[in-house]
Amino acid sequence: MGNRNMGKYKMSEEERRYLDSYDITQFDRPSVVADMAVFSIMGKGGGNEKKQVRDRDNYRKLPEKTLKILLIKRGTYPYKDCWALPGGFCQSKETVYETARRELYEETHVKNAYLNPCGIYGEPDRDPRGWIISHTFLALIDGEKCELRAGTDAWEARWFDISFIKKEKKKIVGKDGVVIDNEYLLQLTNSDIGVTNLRDCVDKEVCLSAEISEHREFKDYHETVEYRVVRSKGFAFDHAKIITCAVLDLRKRAEEDGKIVFDMMPELFTLTQLQRAFETILDKKLLVANFRRKMADYVVETKQIVEGAGHRPAKLFKRNLDTFYK
Repeated sequence: MGNRNMGKYKMSEEERRYLDSYDITQFDRPSVVADMAVFSIMGKGGGNEKKQVRDRDNYRKLPEKTLKILLIKRGTYPYKDCWALPGGFCQSKETVYETARRELYEETHVKNAYLNPCGIYGEPDRDPRGWIISHTFLALIDGEKCELRAGTDAWEARWFDISFIKKEKKKIVGKDGVVIDNEYLLQLTNSDIGVTNLRDCVDKEVCLSAEISEHREFKDYHETVEYRVVRSKGFAFDHAKIITCAVLDLRKRAEEDGKIVFDMMPELFTLTQLQRAFETILDKKLLVANFRRKMADYVVETKQIVEGAGHRPAKLFKRNLDTFYK
């Protein structure tokens, strides 16, 4: 009865006899899946290759980028033809991390992406097939270099542009605490021609939308948060809620630390490109001087530059490993 996580622990004979007679089937056991919110910063829209070439040739204008998320179109029930996060069931003797990495590779052919847990969703009625607990991971990749693949239960895999709007509903300050209600309007759109499809795909825009409520309570110096799907169009399961929470988690990590954003950058980059990445994730403009002062310890200047006709060469930087891995 080995356990790779128990190290040098040795069982007593009494404990071994107890475990030999232990009946784990006396408790209900859920199935476990690993779902991934795979984000990338890529060119906005899609399918317009001539425009992308013009933008690259225009030295006065950086190509317009947007935050994108990868979804798959389900080819089987439940939620057939709806769009879901890539993921799958944990296999025997496989950790949930191993499941996430395996599924990410099967869907995108990416091996070494940033991968970090960002939520657990285990409501009994979240999946009509039964009690299924989702361990959701935040995954950041260079989407322009990955190879999308549709799995056995999916027809298509596509990148979607994200529109994410917060509406404040009410805030009540009482003697015992504070209650805050917000609403998030989530819209994902895609019009890419270059999609992975196991069937003949008609190139047309796909638009998904959802409304998610957020209820926050602050009491006894502690915070509790509850998210609920008010309206959902085109999403499978509760994935509109999971995506909402993943976007908020991504923004929080980018705001508080910033290291996470570097996993969406190429090996070499200009400071302007790095700032645009932060602004894309946070959905707000940043002051150049303040941003560069904050990033000073995170980057190292290289001897390479980016040259283009009509403007000053831009210096290329890379991440400072001494800061990232100390």
